Amino acid sequence: MKKIFFVLIFILLLCGCAVNNDNSGNEHNGSLPNEKDEENINDEENNKTESNIKVIYFSCTNNTEKVANKIANYLNCPIIEIIPLVPYTDDDLNYNNNSSRANQEQNDANARPEIENVIDLDDTNIIFLGYPIWWGKLPKIIYTFLETYNLDNYTIIPFCTSGSSGISTSLSEIRQLEPNANVLEGKRFSANASDNDIKSFIDSLNIKGE
Repeated sequence: MKKIFFVLIFILLLCGCAVNNDNSGNEHNGSLPNEKDEENINDEENNKTESNIKVIYFSCTNNTEKVANKIANYLNCPIIEIIPLVPYTDDDLNYNNNSSRANQEQNDANARPEIENVIDLDDTNIIFLGYPIWWGKLPKIIYTFLETYNLDNYTIIPFCTSGSSGISTSLSEIRQLEPNANVLEGKRFSANASDNDIKSFIDSLNIKGE
């Protein structure tokens, strides 16, 4: 009986060790997915580099918007529209009507149309700034944007759309409003600017989004 008793105890001890070994193995195997998940999270975080470039634009007739989208797509960077608090209607943009809203704003040195949305400039130091040319100059809502946000030490790359007017006067306005920013020469585009036009312009700047 004693022998049988000891044999039974021995067998029970062996079974207990086997169970513990199995549990230990399960705990170890269970930890592997957690470690891999942690590695994957770290890899994802490393790949989530915020772009230091943003395209910011104002557009009423979608001409500037088309160019802005092409620039953002080529650089794979964020794009933000400057949205007027009071949208511009076709009548507002009637150049032939001296009392139209756009004519009145352009003729008023103090006009600063309100912007509806907040422009997020976090993690940004290079801005592609797009706008139409109105009467050879910046639309006054661009004045509002430049005076609202501190762009000291930013690089500003203007681009505009127009039927015939050049970009030079608007560049002077931007430089006057942002004396501590690095304002590049920029470029005027037609409404039907091609992808190659955009690519050539951006490549000539030797900049890349992070």
